[in-house]
Amino acid sequence: MQNIHKAQKGTGIFRYKEDRWPVLIILLLSLLDLILYFTIDSLAVFVTYYLVMIIPKGIICAWNHHHQHIFTFRNSTLNRILEFFYALHTGVTTHLWRLHHVLGHHLNFLDQSKDESRWQRKDGSQMGALEYTFVVALTAYPRGYAVGKRHPKQLKPFLIYGVVTFILVALLTWYHPMASLFLFVLPMFTSLLFTTYVTYKHHTGLNTENEFEASYNNLNPVFNFLTGNLGYHTAHHHKQGLHWSKLPALHATIADKIPASLFQTTIIAPKLFTH
Repeated sequence: MQNIHKAQKGTGIFRYKEDRWPVLIILLLSLLDLILYFTIDSLAVFVTYYLVMIIPKGIICAWNHHHQHIFTFRNSTLNRILEFFYALHTGVTTHLWRLHHVLGHHLNFLDQSKDESRWQRKDGSQMGALEYTFVVALTAYPRGYAVGKRHPKQLKPFLIYGVVTFILVALLTWYHPMASLFLFVLPMFTSLLFTTYVTYKHHTGLNTENEFEASYNNLNPVFNFLTGNLGYHTAHHHKQGLHWSKLPALHATIADKIPASLFQTTIIAPKLFTH
């Protein structure tokens, strides 16, 4: 088991300077949400904005994922604040992915009987994309909690800040129901489904005990720019504690161990979404 990555030595509020621009953009989108929440009362505007933002908010899920591997800030209070806004965009609260993904999936992805993001049914057959999407999304919180029972120090903030997040969302909904529905509540559900849908292509069909043959890799530069190099997926699993900005360099050192069939250069892998 790899240890959860600890803070890099240095100065400044960011552990890695590469996180500054992504976080700024994400917080500006949060500010835009709040401006609309307090100034707009138009169903047409909210519906249009919600539909336009499905993909951008889905992309934010990748950055929330990176944050759960390596906390963005050195200060825990700043991390908790950032996680609240991540939750509003992605439906994933503090420490959920740390439990479900970092301490769950990354340790178990080679064993489909244990994998928290498993793509196999109990009988060993392969789930289709939609089945996988809904199963993994609907079980995300229960499975995260189950992992947390083995890691009580990680479970505590998950429970505390999860409750805080949902109370705050409830207050936002009480104060301005229509705005909250389209700016926060629906995006939380949509983005969680979006996250699980796009992860279907990461490992599906690769039933192996060899870590270098267990992940698809997307080398499309646009995809990796938008997702923080998430396409270098074998490298990410090889050293999950490595910052996203370092993944291309690590990938270069292990690329010869990865079968050519596991490389792609398109943003979406069509053949995996035909099941």
